[in-house]
Amino acid sequence: MHVNRRGFLACCSALGLSGTLFPGALYARIEQEDELTTETIAYAEQLAGLRFTEAQRELMLEDLKERLALYDTLREIPLPNAVMPAQVFDPRIGGVRPPEGPVVRLTAWTPPAVSRPARDEDLAYMTVAALAGLLKSRQVTATELTELYLSRLKRYDATLQAVITLTEERAREQAAQADRELAAGTWRGPLHGIPWGAKDLFAVQGYPTTWGAMPYRSQQFDHDAAVVERLDAAGAVLVAKLSLGALAWGDVWFGGKTKNPWNVEQGSSGSSAGPAAAVAAGMVGFAIGSETLGSIVSPATRTGVTGLRPTFGRVSRHGAMALSWSMDKLGPMCRSAEDCALVFDVLHGRDERDPTTLDVPFSWAPGRASSLRVGYVADAFDGDYANRDADGAVLDVLRAAGYDLLPVSLPEMPVEPLLLTLNAEAAAAFDDLSRSGAADTMVRQERNAWPNVFRHARFIPAVEYIQANRARTLLMQAMTGALEKVDVLVAPSFRGGALRITNLTGHPTVVVPDAFHPPDDQPTSPRRAPGSISFVGGLYQDDAALAVAHVFQQATDFHRRRPPMQ
Repeated sequence: MHVNRRGFLACCSALGLSGTLFPGALYARIEQEDELTTETIAYAEQLAGLRFTEAQRELMLEDLKERLALYDTLREIPLPNAVMPAQVFDPRIGGVRPPEGPVVRLTAWTPPAVSRPARDEDLAYMTVAALAGLLKSRQVTATELTELYLSRLKRYDATLQAVITLTEERAREQAAQADRELAAGTWRGPLHGIPWGAKDLFAVQGYPTTWGAMPYRSQQFDHDAAVVERLDAAGAVLVAKLSLGALAWGDVWFGGKTKNPWNVEQGSSGSSAGPAAAVAAGMVGFAIGSETLGSIVSPATRTGVTGLRPTFGRVSRHGAMALSWSMDKLGPMCRSAEDCALVFDVLHGRDERDPTTLDVPFSWAPGRASSLRVGYVADAFDGDYANRDADGAVLDVLRAAGYDLLPVSLPEMPVEPLLLTLNAEAAAAFDDLSRSGAADTMVRQERNAWPNVFRHARFIPAVEYIQANRARTLLMQAMTGALEKVDVLVAPSFRGGALRITNLTGHPTVVVPDAFHPPDDQPTSPRRAPGSISFVGGLYQDDAALAVAHVFQQATDFHRRRPPMQ
């Protein structure tokens, strides 16, 4: 039998080979032999760190040849990105039972008494809570807000490159409907009439959903994502679909690099690049992003906004691009922790179309923050690093607020091997893209970019993928133990391993700005490099993490600062 390159790769996968792409010399050897042989297997063993006897190679040879045909048959089955695996990740395996009780929405929440500012610029930077007060009291209309944000999106996007598609017609219709309802005394809740932006991996009927990647530039769906449905029901107004690094990595998409409003010579990080930049620049009232391994925390840090990465399974991913079925989370990016709470209250809950979701009570009651037990990742605050003084000051603010901070150590376990799960799932989610060659049209073609990862992930052994998930169970159990004596854990956003560990275990994180550093080479420049701190909650304790973050923000003004791009 003749073994082409595709068949050769499939065979190597069957052997359980990991690492990098095979050297060209090895494939050339096979082409010369014109068939799969025991010698081929012997060469391949070296790449997997395996060693078989010649008798064992002979015994498995015919099965490997037959398996190539099975792979071809499997690849003929259409598997769109929306099709989930039969296995469902469940963070409760770590030993935590979610709180029980009815899910009660914040319909009784009372907006603050505020007055409309004289300048539209000030209006654009108001929090969701303040805008809700203005809308309910009819000091501003949803149509006025919508037109304000649409004009700012158009004005600043030439520089920021944060917008993929404006949803003007839809937005104006939603705003007009909101105004009719509000004028008649019908108030749907805190988000009624507030314009927002969606990371462009959420399906919106009638508009492209590009996933930020050239192969999907014209893609459209005939349905709305669950988060879009829920925000529509809450009366929020969708004004734009915002950029993401192609297929949710980085800040580079087919339209360019999304810039940081605090320093437009710098990207806004990713992959929720557009949502972060748009919120920071006062182009939307709030935005919805997603995170698999830092895609809310990193851009929120870069642009100085507040973000919530919820507990895994609390927000439905129906209609959202799948990257990693066991790690993808969706959450709000806002101006404050309180805003994140108001948005999350609308988003969370069970959805039969996403079997990972649960109905778990969420209570936005900032007054309960004083009763919460708060710890900190002690060793992560040690040593010399860029944001050390600012992070230490956060602990001082919390102590002044009355918290007796408990030092906590995170589980000591090698995390990098566990991330094989992400690469394997991402490669499966975009298998057609790799095998068709369409991945070659993506903008970034480098080692740390999806096209390359999709290719080398084909060599992650199925056995090692399962073993990584078994080790992940141990990590989840260890994390449950680490949080046994605290409700909320304070951690530097990028030190001590909290970001990677909590993305693997499914724990919620609230990231807030805690510093705005001047550039080293431009001390008098208005440009800044924001720093951040993270508040990690126990599983399903999103409200606790938000409450402690709110305590910090009530005592500081970092979340109220605006970038030099006004």
